[in-house]
Amino acid sequence: MSTAAVTPARPGQVLADLLPSPTLRVGGAATRVRDVALVLGGAALTGLAAQIAVPVPGTPVPVTGQTFAALLVGTTLGARRGASSLAVYALAGLAGVPWFADGASGVGVSFGYILGMILATAVVGALARRGADRSVLRMAGTMLLGEAIIYAVGVPYLAYAADLSASAAVAAGLTPFLIGDALKAALAMGLMPTAWKLVRR
Repeated sequence: MSTAAVTPARPGQVLADLLPSPTLRVGGAATRVRDVALVLGGAALTGLAAQIAVPVPGTPVPVTGQTFAALLVGTTLGARRGASSLAVYALAGLAGVPWFADGASGVGVSFGYILGMILATAVVGALARRGADRSVLRMAGTMLLGEAIIYAVGVPYLAYAADLSASAAVAAGLTPFLIGDALKAALAMGLMPTAWKLVRR
């Protein structure tokens, strides 16, 4: 009986790279079961976190755990798998899976934030491969950059979809969420570097 051991950490790795990597051969081609499972798991985690939603008066965009989950998926899985997870999440939601915020699906006024999450997840995943998730300050900067990317796509989309002026879109789609985003960054500052410390032990 054999057991899979966790792979030692090396430079250029993200946390998901340390998991055992079984392969399944179908028709002579190797299918990486681990990567597929991680991509689907990241999409499911984001969909689950999106159901933690708190309405904000004066805006159609709720406070959710969605962005936090998406950025953690990126830093944990890396750019390619992380962006793939969010692409699966977006496409499944467009196809009718009710796992956008508040159990919604399809294209709504806040869909731009989901598009921004795909890009942000790729960026934070690439930074994580350069060690940005292994120290408190770098992780904080990585999270804030990811959140800025999400807003850079989401707020203009909100302005277009909801027929708002630029200032109204900022007031409805950015300003009410700044404190929550700072708290998410603070949580990630402790979470990811701590995970790496535990791995090194």
